[in-house]
Amino acid sequence: MNLSTLARHTLSRGATPAATYTLLARLGHQPLPVARAVCLALDIPHAETTRRLADCHDALLTDPRPNSENDTGELLEALGVFDVPVALDATGRAVVDLLTTAIEAIGGIRPGHQHGLTRWFTTGNLTAAYLSLAATHPLPRTGDPTTYWTTLTTAGELLTTTPNPDPRLKYALTHCRTQATRT
Repeated sequence: MNLSTLARHTLSRGATPAATYTLLARLGHQPLPVARAVCLALDIPHAETTRRLADCHDALLTDPRPNSENDTGELLEALGVFDVPVALDATGRAVVDLLTTAIEAIGGIRPGHQHGLTRWFTTGNLTAAYLSLAATHPLPRTGDPTTYWTTLTTAGELLTTTPNPDPRLKYALTHCRTQATRT
């Protein structure tokens, strides 16, 4: 049985991607092929798998410490290596474009916040990305508050047209509209 098949079987039995990585690595398989197998078992395209693993290969997969399989699996998961990309519809793509414009209008964003937003875009969790940005304010010296709040208002209006919108969107949209009128 090849590693991808073993990973797919492990995932089908309810294991998380991190736990699947840990199990296969503890069976004596090398870290890079195990991480690749988990990604492929999750149906992450090969080119995307290769790109993601290249980003963390040297730090996590080249020379792992003994008995670090669990930590490595959890780190790979936290870094988004195992995030399954979602194909967005036209509304979703428009929302991502608007949120990207808002991010540019912040005037600077913390790397951790940027990482979280990227993961939400990849997994299609646009409501979480929107709520996070609605709770953020553009930087006073480098940000563009007018563009930021009007863009978020438009993104929020689009998100509220989706089936069963999260009730929190209504409050965040009201906040963004209020901020837009103040700029």
